[in-house]
Amino acid sequence: GPSERQHLAASRAGGVGHLQKCREAPRSNLGAGKITNMLPRRVTAKLQQSLSEFPVTALLGPRQVGKTTLARLVASGMPPDKAVYLDLELPSDLAKLAEPELYLQGHHDRLVVIDEVQRVPELFPLLRALVDQDRRPGRFLLLGSASPELSRFGAESLAGRIIFHELAPFTLDETGNG
Repeated sequence: GPSERQHLAASRAGGVGHLQKCREAPRSNLGAGKITNMLPRRVTAKLQQSLSEFPVTALLGPRQVGKTTLARLVASGMPPDKAVYLDLELPSDLAKLAEPELYLQGHHDRLVVIDEVQRVPELFPLLRALVDQDRRPGRFLLLGSASPELSRFGAESLAGRIIFHELAPFTLDETGNG
């Protein structure tokens, strides 16, 4: 099998090589189908706990580390009509936020997963206002790049309403070779 060095190299590259099977599933259908061949991630339980305690949970990390796949896994444990997914890289999903307040209020009873949230930083003040109207936990799961700007802006706009988690590339123990 692959050496420890190869596992580490694959981990640093975000899951390439023999870890290819763990790459993100298609983004367009968050709750559809079963996620198979996914290696367990240490952050999964923390993420689920945060969703039960905080109105906004953010999962940040570099591209291709599995943020979308992990969000799909978490949402797949919910009833099918209790989660909605927006990928802000898709023009069709971005268009849904042409009037973001109307759209998000229309899904007030669901977990709204917003992928690539760093593309629309003007959402943060609106999220703050919506959370202030209803502080129920598990309202928003934000996925995005682990940029200092995003962390700072989110922390400032959503202080006391958000918890951040970072998803790094696979560790050796997550691949079962540590």
